[in-house]
Amino acid sequence: MSAGRQQTRERIVEVAARLLGEHGAAAVTTRAVAQAAGMQAPTIYRFFEDKDALLDAVAEHVLATYVAEKALVEDGADPVAALRAGWDAHVGFGLANPAVFGLLTDPGRGARSAAAVAGLDVLRTRVHRVAAAGLLRVTERRAVELIHAAGTGAVLTLLATPPHERDPELADAMYDAVTRSILTDAPPPPPDGPTAAAVAIRAVAPTLPGLSGAERALLAEWLDRAGDDPKTGG
Repeated sequence: MSAGRQQTRERIVEVAARLLGEHGAAAVTTRAVAQAAGMQAPTIYRFFEDKDALLDAVAEHVLATYVAEKALVEDGADPVAALRAGWDAHVGFGLANPAVFGLLTDPGRGARSAAAVAGLDVLRTRVHRVAAAGLLRVTERRAVELIHAAGTGAVLTLLATPPHERDPELADAMYDAVTRSILTDAPPPPPDGPTAAAVAIRAVAPTLPGLSGAERALLAEWLDRAGDDPKTGG
């Protein structure tokens, strides 16, 4: 795509994002976007097949900006604090961008969003750091799924509630409930039982020296079994 066409596409997406944020998805019509961007409506169709394709691009643009900023935040030495900072950023983004958050939580749109995938990768990285520190009592996958589901549910619940009726402590209470189920009570040593130990070793297994690829794979399989403790929900 030429520089001129790229600039035109970016202009369309930025204008549509502004309309979406100010007036909701219903306001993002081809005619309205074209008028606000100072161009003819047929120009929009040179870049986007229909309104849904434009909305996908808008959601991608807004979330990509957010993910880039979140990834640049200095995590510091405390992996649990970094995990909490990521939660707060996720909730803050959802409440500040309700229309975009609604698009991104649509399973059909979210599955296609590279930015949504990148956001989950940031979460996985932070959970991995917690696991490597021996502070996780469930598998990394279970922890990521629980945090993601709880965060999305908390934001959607708050958005469905009139602003003056929202419980400002709801998201905090949800986070506390999730972390009580996935984090150990205290930092090691010793780890909080065999599950936490297995999860911690599993986090660093790919980097262990002196092992062949097959040996690392076998060790990972054993540790996955050890970490899959039904009493912890792993």
